Amino acid sequence: MRIKGPTTNRVRRHEAEEPARSGVYAPTAILPAPPPPPSRPPRSLGDLSTAPAEDIVSVTADHFSQSEALKRKQRGSMRALLGHLSTFPGDTWQERWEASGHDGGRPVGDAAGDNRPLRTKLNCATGQAFALRLVRPTLLGFRCNRFFHYSPWFRGVAQDPLLEEFCRRADLLPMSQARRTRTKFDVCCALTVFGIDLKDLTPEALLHYAVESRRHELAGEKTSFAGTLAWPILHEMGHFPASAPRSLRGAVTRGQISVEEAVDRHQLHNGEMRDLLVEYIRRRSANLDDSTLRQLTNLLVRTFWRQIEKINPGQKDLKLSEETFTQWKEWLMVLPDVKPRLDVDGPLMAVRALYLDLQSWAAAEPERWAKWVAPCPIRDADLRWFQVRRRRLQERMANRTRDRQPLLPILSQYVNDRWHRLRTLLDAALKVEIGEEFTAEGTAWLRVSTKDQRHNRPPVRAVNRATGELVHLSRDEGYAFWQWAIVETLRLAGLRAEELIELTHLSVRQYQRPNGEVVALLVVTPSKSDRERIIPMSAELFHVIAQVIRRHRNEHGTVPVCVRYDSHERTWSEPLPYLFQNFHGGTQRGMANITVWRMIGRACDDLALTHPQFKDIRFAPHDFRRLFATELVNNGLPIHIGAALLGHLDIRTTRGYVAVFDEDVISNYHQFLARRRAERPKEENRNPTPEEWTDFQEHFDKRRIELGSCGRPYGTPCAHEHVPLTELSWTFPGLVLKPTHSDRRDVVAASGAPW
Repeated sequence: MRIKGPTTNRVRRHEAEEPARSGVYAPTAILPAPPPPPSRPPRSLGDLSTAPAEDIVSVTADHFSQSEALKRKQRGSMRALLGHLSTFPGDTWQERWEASGHDGGRPVGDAAGDNRPLRTKLNCATGQAFALRLVRPTLLGFRCNRFFHYSPWFRGVAQDPLLEEFCRRADLLPMSQARRTRTKFDVCCALTVFGIDLKDLTPEALLHYAVESRRHELAGEKTSFAGTLAWPILHEMGHFPASAPRSLRGAVTRGQISVEEAVDRHQLHNGEMRDLLVEYIRRRSANLDDSTLRQLTNLLVRTFWRQIEKINPGQKDLKLSEETFTQWKEWLMVLPDVKPRLDVDGPLMAVRALYLDLQSWAAAEPERWAKWVAPCPIRDADLRWFQVRRRRLQERMANRTRDRQPLLPILSQYVNDRWHRLRTLLDAALKVEIGEEFTAEGTAWLRVSTKDQRHNRPPVRAVNRATGELVHLSRDEGYAFWQWAIVETLRLAGLRAEELIELTHLSVRQYQRPNGEVVALLVVTPSKSDRERIIPMSAELFHVIAQVIRRHRNEHGTVPVCVRYDSHERTWSEPLPYLFQNFHGGTQRGMANITVWRMIGRACDDLALTHPQFKDIRFAPHDFRRLFATELVNNGLPIHIGAALLGHLDIRTTRGYVAVFDEDVISNYHQFLARRRAERPKEENRNPTPEEWTDFQEHFDKRRIELGSCGRPYGTPCAHEHVPLTELSWTFPGLVLKPTHSDRRDVVAASGAPW
């Protein structure tokens, strides 16, 4: 059983679990199943299953052809097919078809050998035989033959008003003509294979068709499903029940899995330890969300016990020998790619919690847990460097923020300029007809036609008359807009990635202050801290949000209501007017977390072509949050206000974000230098000469004591300086001191004059 919390859309687990299902794309709401054979098979042109060959030839010619020339051609093709099937045993044409072996994936055209005209006739007649319901092929028997006009053939025979309504809706999809044709073909193919009318096509049947097409790799790529665009149309028509998923993706998405299945993925050999870990993780799952539960399972099962079984295959309980545990710790320190593991404390803390929890639970329920109580192999000495490693982690994050702070304005300017340039080009192109020239920003462009002019929203393309470059204006402008909106919203609001994609039209509120001033507010739904917060929007942030809303209204008349898949919790949300959404799989859907990452990464890759400093730098969504916090506090905002804006429950978390550039330390240190200079004689306060500054810099180059590069015999005391500066390294404008006995990294502001 799963319930939803009162203030968040994150899913919590209870002890009751659903049965495990196998497979990555195992359906959750419905199971794939072919429909039962209809009591009266649809045959609008009559029952031809036992009809003489000439009667079938006559029906085919009269139905599929209008001119006498085409009728003669149709008669010849159908005679060739029926003559081929007549060579196989059976009382009906269906029995002869099954005996021919073509259902196994052998095209009918192979019977023609090297005779290409005969091959073409057999292929055409086979498609018409399928449309006439003369024979009912399997999915593989149908798809091993290629038909270019099967949907019109089938619709002309079926004369099904419901099917015509479906095709009319498919023609309205904002897709290319090829994809709309494929959508209609998928439904006609499914009806042919199942031998039913559209009224008998259930969600389970269409899901069966999609899964089988994927299994036989008939939908293009190996990971693609057939019927992706057909599903939402049938759902909107009311043909599918309201309880069915709104999209095919919702039907095939795995969703949350049981604890048993999560543990069994790692194939443990010890059955008793497997049962213990399942029972322990299930008890811990009562107050954990799904992503945290998966992480705990991986730490205890994959990282800990599975490796223990490899080190000591005969290990039967948690009483580990010193040798076994030492080998496991040595394995833990190194990743499979031979790089050192940075997160050592996570596995150690999870394993220690396992031992201590069992000891605590055994006191209350000895009959259940006492047999597994064992001394915890992780001692205090193993966790002695926990705080040190945490400081190293904070230092890496601080360095990451230092590296990206000067690059953020460049990234923001790039996405802003790129969108505005493409928007200007698109606006200018829309004012002219196809084949006409226009000028934008001093450059001559020619609007050209697209491959598919029957597109409901024909894409706008233009050619640069000077360079000959073809630009997909409508596509590139749309991508540039969402790239700009994502970067600017993250930069100006300091949101987490999941908070960004969970913003809805309802998140925009207003507050009237006592003096009458109206303040725009952004309500952020609970995420990591499970607490809602409100952010007063700046003018820049309000402009971004307003542009997003205006874009939805221009395209759809309103902000569309759609669902969103939470990749962390593996659940589908309730329909909401999400601000960050796109058209995917035939429906509007909230953006995925990976989409945000890809758009930011693509902007960095594009900038790396002209800005070498972006070559080895990638921005993550959380980098904008750290930069936002640093800018707030270092510009005078009280840190507790910054914690409230960021949604931090502990002010120490915010302090870790903003401790990178401590403005108070720097400003007070410069004030101290100014007072000290004021007390010195004025003639000493002069700018150093180039020779003096060069000598000052070379002085530190000679101070490499460990390498013995000082101008003196190695191992003798240094006579150049009385202060040990062996651990000092230069940065500009500050000096970064490496950790020494205090095990801390300090930032010292450099004065403007030599010491």
